Amino acid sequence: MKLSSLDLKSRKNIEKIAMLTAYTTPVAKCLEAAGIPVILVGDTVGMVEMGFGSTQSVTIDHMKYHVSAVRRGAPHTHIIGDMPYKSDTDQETALDSAKQLLDAGADSVKLEGPKYEIIEYLVSHEIPVVGHTGLTPQTAQNFKQVGKNEQEASRILTESQGIANAGAFMIVLEHIPSELGDNVTRQISIPTIGIGAGPGCDGQVLVINDMIGLDDTWPPFSKQYAHVSDIIHKAASQYKDEVERNSFP
Repeated sequence: MKLSSLDLKSRKNIEKIAMLTAYTTPVAKCLEAAGIPVILVGDTVGMVEMGFGSTQSVTIDHMKYHVSAVRRGAPHTHIIGDMPYKSDTDQETALDSAKQLLDAGADSVKLEGPKYEIIEYLVSHEIPVVGHTGLTPQTAQNFKQVGKNEQEASRILTESQGIANAGAFMIVLEHIPSELGDNVTRQISIPTIGIGAGPGCDGQVLVINDMIGLDDTWPPFSKQYAHVSDIIHKAASQYKDEVERNSFP
């Protein structure tokens, strides 16, 4: 059964939330079969699937394409669509972008940073919103951990509280110290989803390519549950050898 935003919000302090990213129909189908309750179609697709140097090159059309692909693979899973860079610069632009993602198959949208008025406006138009603070890749200068000093930690806590107060039903905390992740989780009323934010969060998310070991470098906070790149390399090499030796087909 597909969970609603209210279902997910009610899991705070009750049940941990497992989330993964997906960008394609076959992967989404696998995640739904495994019982993953939430799939994030992240703008990370630009870097891990499309070869861009940052998420800033991802467009709303890219996101609609991948959201629709994931929806076809996971019809019974809650899907979050990422609002790409500059798709939420003002209220009307954000509303139009969010509606496009929902029309493509998303159940909710995620946006980065302390955009309280944008969140309030989307929620007032019945758009379920997930917030995102800590490391925010769309605007970050690098991918180093943030929130390590008192000033940064205070800012992230304040942003988290503001995002919750604005009406978001869940928030992603990215690449912050575990102690800060614990503190934010205790002090706000909505579930926190950590990605490199420690075990105290209400749930966790990983980029699917990192989780399955696709590629050869991964963030320090990720875990590889498989090494699919090695499997692809071995299979492709075997295929090449068989073609060259004329043993295939």
